[in-house]
This record gives sequence, structure tokens and C-alpha cells, in this order.
Amino acid sequence: MTSRHSALTAQRVQEYCDLRLGPVLPTDQVKRLCRYLTALLERGEYPPYRGSSLDIRAVAESLGMEPSDLSAVRAMLKPIFDAVSREVAERRLRPPKAPRVRRAHPNAGRKPRPIEEFPEPLNETWDEPGSFGEALRLHAARHGETTYHLYNAVVRPEDGVHRSTLISWGKGKKAPRSAISLEILRRIERRYRLPEGYFASKRGGAERAPGDFILHDVTPAERRRLAWHLPEDFNRRSRAEQVEIVDWVRRVIVSGSTDYRRYQAVMMRQRYAVRFACAASPRRKQAPSTSDTEAGIVEAPARLNEEMAALLRFKTATFAAFGLQRNGVWGEETATQKVDHFGLWFGAFAAPVESEVHGFGADPHSLTFAMMVFPQVWDWYLQWRERRRGFYTKWEIDLLSIAAAFCREETGWLRQMPNLADHLVVIEGLISADDIAAAQADWGGTCERMYKHARRRTKEIDRVARIHRDPFEPILPVLEAPSPVGEYRKITEEILRRLPDEELHPRAAAEAIRAFLLLRIGMHTGLRQKNLRELMLCGRGGLPTSERRLEDMKRGELRWSTRDQGWEILIPAIAFKNANSSFFGSKPFRLILPDLGRLYEMIDAWLERHRQRLIGEAVDPGTFFVKTAKRTSTDAAYGQNTFYEAWRTAIQRYGIYNPWTGKGAIEGLLPHGPHNVRDVLATHILKQTGSYEQASYAIQDTPEMVAQHYGRFLPQDKAEIAARILNQVWAA
Repeated sequence: MTSRHSALTAQRVQEYCDLRLGPVLPTDQVKRLCRYLTALLERGEYPPYRGSSLDIRAVAESLGMEPSDLSAVRAMLKPIFDAVSREVAERRLRPPKAPRVRRAHPNAGRKPRPIEEFPEPLNETWDEPGSFGEALRLHAARHGETTYHLYNAVVRPEDGVHRSTLISWGKGKKAPRSAISLEILRRIERRYRLPEGYFASKRGGAERAPGDFILHDVTPAERRRLAWHLPEDFNRRSRAEQVEIVDWVRRVIVSGSTDYRRYQAVMMRQRYAVRFACAASPRRKQAPSTSDTEAGIVEAPARLNEEMAALLRFKTATFAAFGLQRNGVWGEETATQKVDHFGLWFGAFAAPVESEVHGFGADPHSLTFAMMVFPQVWDWYLQWRERRRGFYTKWEIDLLSIAAAFCREETGWLRQMPNLADHLVVIEGLISADDIAAAQADWGGTCERMYKHARRRTKEIDRVARIHRDPFEPILPVLEAPSPVGEYRKITEEILRRLPDEELHPRAAAEAIRAFLLLRIGMHTGLRQKNLRELMLCGRGGLPTSERRLEDMKRGELRWSTRDQGWEILIPAIAFKNANSSFFGSKPFRLILPDLGRLYEMIDAWLERHRQRLIGEAVDPGTFFVKTAKRTSTDAAYGQNTFYEAWRTAIQRYGIYNPWTGKGAIEGLLPHGPHNVRDVLATHILKQTGSYEQASYAIQDTPEMVAQHYGRFLPQDKAEIAARILNQVWAA
């Protein structure tokens, strides 16, 4: 049996299993685990580990259990398995005990100090310490206690927390993070009669979310997302309340509860597309166990791939090929987007009829861009889109505008490619032999009929189209505030308020400052996400990149202006999506950032320390914003999706008010990306001035675009501006 002098006994193992594993595992599995751990103790045998992690598969095989059952409660198993490992190690290192010599006096020897529930302090006043470790040592000493005695007073056997943990807290080497550690902090606060949350306010924020929340039927990936938004006392709440909290976090913070988001979540599970090899089109995420064939992803046949490559050359080359004419050029971002869109267009025809997608079921080898000259092909696709969504939207109008542009006289790509008619084959129920013969005989006339058909359908759909994705919905609480920018600024203030301790959590502090700078620079500039994420960096004392070089790269730069003694952002007009807008007049965008609200302090800290911490050993991309480089992600440069997720994560953690934790800046806010900051700026100026023109200055656009896309200017806002002017008469 286990020695009675051991720190861990069979009884303590039993208590831990009953209290911590009982609520999350069936009774028979708890008993098997308890017997297994006790047997390891008796034999002095280490549990199976793989590196520093518990080998769940080996444990499951020994117990005759499913590895997935144990993986779901890995966080609960770790403390007790670690405790067994420590006890075995200590027992092997412990020297043999000398024969015990009985003392002459039966009461001789030092008696252990009795544990009082509320010890009296030795003094009532103290100088407030600055760090968590100092505070813990101070209050223990103030009550005449050592860390060892405090451990015996507040830590229970079932907690699975070792004495060395409290010692490392006191030395400032570690800070409590897990749910059980935070519970022990609350016990210490109660014992020393300190205000609730006293120690939590000094531990410098959290490096990671707690990993030992009791979450049933939750995958490890979702557990990590949920843990950031659960209250510290989650494990002590009732089962019904836990379910309510998790449901709220999933619905509001993780997914965002708009109609469009719910529709999108369903549609993302119905995968269909033709994947082109001629361009790096975005790939939808899919489960590792799902192959492309099972997911409905079809590789483009060679001929269709060649057609896509020819279209890209036509629309992206500096000059149109000899003998061809075009209207407009696609940039890199637009070209990538179009490849994705055409992949979905052809994917609808290739998807099986009996699948969830309910596609047309055409042979992929029969697909060709020449199909786009037939009105019946477009009508099938438009009606298929309407059946899936339930109504027509602006998306269908945009698609028809592409069809019209391709078939337009003189500049249409399809119109100038009559040889594509040779690629047409009969598709039963869609394209007949007569259709192909007519197109090959009169390609120009066929394209003209499609051009007119697209123009008619555009007008018909425009009359009944509905808005499915309201871009303003996630930020309505901000736009409806008297000062939208002031309301959105609360998020950056929340980041500063919860800034992690840089010494304890260097990477977490760097990521928090990055989130602060993302939002602040976005609010000051109103830039689109492409211009923000591609913003180059020139530090103080460095040689700024020439404007000509920036034009070649189509990027801007943040640099120190010695003339203005401030941080300057310079972006050539050609780097903007709307480079030909009257706003620029071929002149670059130049802005001196204001030294307000600790902005310069955070920029300097970011450049001196935090930025390099996130880059680590990865190659420096030279951009101002960098993502965290890890073993699984060694590239520090942001892409379109990763930059969007960084902004969205900042909103989830700091922007959305969470009634269960009391954290977050704005009640009713929903997750959103960087583009919404343009809506905030435009709406703020509209509320203050009523001028679409002045609002357009804030987002580098035209008054027409503000009125059409960015400013949510409600009737009551217009009435308030008029009332302010008229009320001056009565105030005179």
C-alpha cells in the first residue's frame, strides 16, 4: 500500500476522481480510472506520457476505453496523472528512512500550526504592491503565514494543485490561469478578507483562456474558442446555467446571430466548386477526414483550365493582346476573387442533382466558358440561386453584369473569342445540338442576344431583389450612438484596461497591443483592409521608401516624419481600389497620425519589442502589422482571411459586452471585420455635419459611394441636424 508519509494517497485519488471526474464521466469509467491510478501508486510506476503530454491512447487501451472519451476530459485528467507522476518520482528519490527513535517525552516535537478560517492580520495598513506575486507574499506575511501554511489552508486534495504552484505564484514566475487556480485565488481573498477580484486585478491579464472548464460534448477546437468567453466560476454554476452560457457564447460571440450568418453557416457545409489550377483561388476549409471528392470539389479539366488562364491574361496583362480590346483591368485581388466566383458558377452545374446542392449534374468535361452565351444557361443558374436562398439579391445582378460585359460588342472577351464555340458539347436539358450549331454559325449574333437578355434580366431582378446581408447589422449599437467613433473607441480603451502583464505574458501583451493598433489606425485612416495589412514600415531614423517604389509595389508605408515630428502614413493613389476616384486626383494619400490616447506610446512599444516577439524566428515581411508566427504557421505576413480573423477576434474578446463575465465594451455588438470601421467613420461625420461630401473625405471615396454603401443616415439624424440650426433662434 501507499506509504502514510506520501503526499498522495489512495484516498486522495479516490476523492479527486469522485469530485472532479464524477460529473464528466460515467460511474464505471471513473471507477476504472481510480483503480488504475491507485495501482500505479502501489507499484511505483509512472503513467504513460508522450513527451510532456499524457498519452491518452495508451491509457485508454489499458482501461479498455475509447480514446475519444478520455480526450474530451484531458484537462480534468492532467492534474491527477501529474500528481501520481510527482509522487512516484519523489518516492524513488526519497532516501531510506532510518529506524525511528522514540522520544523520551510523549509530547516532545513541534506541533503543526493549527489552521484558522480567518486569521487576524498583524497590521491593518500596508503599501499597495504593484504585482500579483508581491501582493500574495505581502498578505501572507501580514497574517503571519508562510506559503506552505497558506497552501495547507486553501488547497484541497481534489484540487490537484501542487504546493510548488503557490510558491511560483509568490515568486512571480507564474500567474494563475486555470479555473481551479482562479477558485483558489477567491479562497485566499475570502480568507484574508480582501475585496473580491483583488488578486485577479494584479495578475496582469491572461496569457491563454483557462483549459479546465467542464464542457460536455465539445471538441478541443471549440473548447479553445469558448473558453475565452466563459465566466471564471463556470464550473461552480448549475448545469442549466452552463448550457445557457455556452449557447449564448456560441450564438452571439462565436458565430454572430444575424440571418445571413446563419444562412452562411448552413451553406458552408454544402461544398461545391470547380477548382482551377491556373490561379491560387481561395480554398474553403474542410474537415481533414473529408476528401475533395466527398466535399463536392471538382478539379477543372485541362480545357476549362486553359480557358480560365486565357481570361486572366486578357484582364490582368498590362496591354491587351494584339487584335483584342477590353474595358477595365483586374488587379491581383479582383482576379483571385473572380477565379473563386467562376469556380462556384461552374460548380453549380457540375454538382450532382441528388446532392444537398441540387446541382445540374453535368459532366465536368462538358463545361466551358462558351456556355455563358446561352440565355437558358443563365436562367437555370439564376433560378437555382433563388431556390437556395429563397429570393434574389444584388449578387445575381452582379453576375449578370459580368455576363453582359463578356458579350458586349468590341470589348467583350467572349465576343472576341469565337473559337470557344468549338468547345461546346450537348448537355442534355440545357444545351442542344441546334443551340451549338446556331452559335457556331453566328457567334456575334448569339453574344448580342445574350447581352440584351442580361440587360433585361438585370432590370427584372433589380425590381424584386432583397437585402440578405445588411452590412450595418453587426455594428448597429455603434451607428445609433450619438458619437459612433466615440462609441467604437471604447473597444480600444477596453484593450488597454485588460492589457496583460508584459513580463508574465509577453506574447499575449504583444497580441493585445497589435489589436489596439489595428483598431486605432483603422479608425484614424478609414483604410480598406488591403491597404492596412499591406502597410509597410520604416522606423525612426530609417530611410523612407521612395514614392516611386511604393507605386511599383502598390503599397503604402508608415514612417516617421521629421518635418512634422509625427508618424506619417503615405499611400500612392494607385494602391487604392478606387484609384481613379475624383477623391485622389492622381495624388497620394498622406496623413499624420495624432498623438492622442496613448497611440504613439503603443506604436513605439510595438516597434521596440512586441512586433519582433510575434515574428520570432520567421522572416520579417516588412509590414507594420504582423501575425503571430508559430511552429504550425511560420509565415508572419497577413493574408486577406487571417487579417479579417485578427480584427474579428479583437472584437470578440474586447468589443462585445459579455453579461456573464462583465467584460467587453459595447452591448449588442456582433463580430465583424475591418471594413465596418468605414461605416463608423462615415456615419459619425454624417451625424455631425449632414454632409455626404465631408463623410467621403474620411474614407477616401466619393459622396455618391458614401450615400450608396457606407453612411447609415437615418431620418431622425437628419431631423436632429436641422433642429440644432433652428433651435438657435429660440436660444437667442
